[in-house]
Amino acid sequence: MKIIYAIVSSDDGTRVTDVLNEHQFSVTRLATTGGFLKKGNVTLMIGTEAEKVDDAIHLIKDTCGKRQKITCSVPAPNISSVSAGYMMMPMTVELGGATIFVIDVERYEKI
Repeated sequence: MKIIYAIVSSDDGTRVTDVLNEHQFSVTRLATTGGFLKKGNVTLMIGTEAEKVDDAIHLIKDTCGKRQKITCSVPAPNISSVSAGYMMMPMTVELGGATIFVIDVERYEKI
């Protein structure tokens, strides 16, 4: 038995959960926050047999496509920026995708 932790964008969370459920994977969904943009994420916990791990990861990869977004960052204030105000710096960031951990489960009980 394995447990897969998949951290995905909240924009992708419902779609990924639906696809996994359609393929008979049980999923527990947790709202989480993190990353460079401090955006909401969804952490999915998927318990499955070892031989089905690659199938689950394949479904996650197919559903969580990476995309780029242009955003503006505000630099930390310093002496020169305080007198001049803040300057917004446009930058391109990559969104989507997934961070996946696969962990052995020593014991599993469904009560």
